[in-house]
Amino acid sequence: MNKFLFTAAAFALLVVAGVAGTDNLQKKGGVHMNHIANDTRIFRINPEIQAQEIRFQNRFGIELAGHLYLPRGFEPEKRYPAVAVCGPFGAVKEQSSGLYAQELAVRGFVALAFDPSYTGESSGEPRYVASPDINTEDFSAAVDCLSLLPFVNPDRIGILGICGWGGLALNAAANDPRIRGTVAVTMYDMSRVTANGYFDSMDADGRYELRRQLNAQRLIDAEKGTYETAGGVPDVLPDDAPQFVRDYFAYYKTPRGYHPRSLNSNQGWNKTSALAFLNAPLLTYSGEIRSACLLIHGEKAHSRYFSEDAFRKLTGDNKELFIVPGASHVDLYDNFEKIPFDKIDAFFQKL
Repeated sequence: MNKFLFTAAAFALLVVAGVAGTDNLQKKGGVHMNHIANDTRIFRINPEIQAQEIRFQNRFGIELAGHLYLPRGFEPEKRYPAVAVCGPFGAVKEQSSGLYAQELAVRGFVALAFDPSYTGESSGEPRYVASPDINTEDFSAAVDCLSLLPFVNPDRIGILGICGWGGLALNAAANDPRIRGTVAVTMYDMSRVTANGYFDSMDADGRYELRRQLNAQRLIDAEKGTYETAGGVPDVLPDDAPQFVRDYFAYYKTPRGYHPRSLNSNQGWNKTSALAFLNAPLLTYSGEIRSACLLIHGEKAHSRYFSEDAFRKLTGDNKELFIVPGASHVDLYDNFEKIPFDKIDAFFQKL
């Protein structure tokens, strides 16, 4: 079980061409932007959509790296609705989150796809760390960044989380009333799957043993001065690999979705990251979210129960669970025939 625990799924100040002057950016909290250099996005690029590199800090002082997608027909004097996008868990902005952000820009949004702290092109040491606190903060830092851009309406900012970042997005929405709407796509509750295993198969004895192993790993890491990693999608599938792991392999280990900076495509997470998720339930206050929420999941996804149970905890009349007929978990990473972009568009247009 633990073998596949983190397969979920899993910054010179410059001017944006025709967007804003240097003085304006300097007054906007030091958000740094430039044209994308060494473009390694793995999805089909839409030539009508301008994308920029962007760097900004979270409140822990970690510099986050993102790609900012500008709406088709962008007019710098306008103020656009905006969406911050992250995920899947163990992926980078050049994968699914960038695909989603580009499509949102086609539909009239400023969209920011970003790498989480400690991963991709974002800073933070040691590398490959996941944290329920810091990664929730990453979403709010993205809201800060978007709010400071002169062409974004700060009263119309939403977030979209994919896979493990779906649960983190709901956690951010519970903590940050500035987030006007949240979409969680094919979500995982990373605290739940870490503490309980898939399908809640782990009991208290199992959690104790996992804690024992992880804290033993802490000492090994301290002695070596390096951090052991685990959880990336395996290079070779075992004969008994469940279908959802085969689906991950078909995305992360093939030209369809492979990226050299993706944790799931490569070496995986820092092993001891799991300790924080064991001890910090993500969705404790999700029932207090007052803004709109849309949860989207595939009918055939192994992870469907995460969205169904998260939806039950949400309150109010502005919450919806949408099940995509025939879709698996990974279908919602990049399958345009399955991803309900019209529904996502309509949801965010109401912000």
